[in-house]
Amino acid sequence: MQTQSKQQLWAQAVKTGIIKSNLIPMIAALMLALYTYELNFVEQIPTIIFATLGSAAVIAAAGAFNNIYDRDIDQVMPRTQSRPTVTGELSVKTVLIAAIALLVIGTVLLMLASPLAGFLGLLGVFFYVVPYTMWTKRTTIWNTEVGSISGAMPPLIGWAAVAPNIWHPAAWALFLIMVIWQMPHFYAIAIRKKEDYAAANIPMLPVAKGEKRTYIQSNIYLVLLILSSFLFLPLSLGLTIASFILSAIWLWMSITASKQKEQKKWANKMFAYSLFHMMAIFGTVIIYATVGMILNAL
Repeated sequence: MQTQSKQQLWAQAVKTGIIKSNLIPMIAALMLALYTYELNFVEQIPTIIFATLGSAAVIAAAGAFNNIYDRDIDQVMPRTQSRPTVTGELSVKTVLIAAIALLVIGTVLLMLASPLAGFLGLLGVFFYVVPYTMWTKRTTIWNTEVGSISGAMPPLIGWAAVAPNIWHPAAWALFLIMVIWQMPHFYAIAIRKKEDYAAANIPMLPVAKGEKRTYIQSNIYLVLLILSSFLFLPLSLGLTIASFILSAIWLWMSITASKQKEQKKWANKMFAYSLFHMMAIFGTVIIYATVGMILNAL
């Protein structure tokens, strides 16, 4: 086995992939809030930096806490057996100290952006570590739904960092899209890695209820995802249409791909499109807000 560098070990310990993917919706919400409330981008640069670094730190802390708690089941699943908290290449004590430090630093940075952003960052870590990791992940098929709350916190953090009002429909549109998006995304992963979860006795939906139930439930959430597009209407017809089309394509793909005999092929297509969907939705939001701010400045 090839020896990993310290940088690679820490990247696994704090789950840098999750950090990067969660920063995209955070930045999208932040940019949309700047445009919605006609705030000056240059004047908000310090806040943007605090929000970005703070979000990255608290997400890293959540990932590290998760790795520490899950090391008993991680050693059973082939896809997680190489994590440094399993192999011992990083001691539990070292990772725990790093997780606490990241949580404190991240919370402080978010509070420098706004007190509400700091609170939401802490709340996101709490939901990921306690209700999800320590409780529902090992006990119920609804663990994905519980975990989605923390996974959808970045848009609210980004909005709260700069906006005076977090109750704007656009903020909750981004939150709900992230909540719903995670179900078909993680159900696809659960089918792709079904044997791993079964070996670790993790009651993911396809393990506990079967692949047919997972397919039906995925489509129900995709219908809800399509309907959530209309939450953009108070702000932008263009965003509404873009979100509607991208989500409708996902449902169409799910239905047509299900005709294949192997469910894992369906899961692979669903997983691949889920990544494209997230990038396209939040990328569109970032472009929309950026162009709008530029036009306002002219």
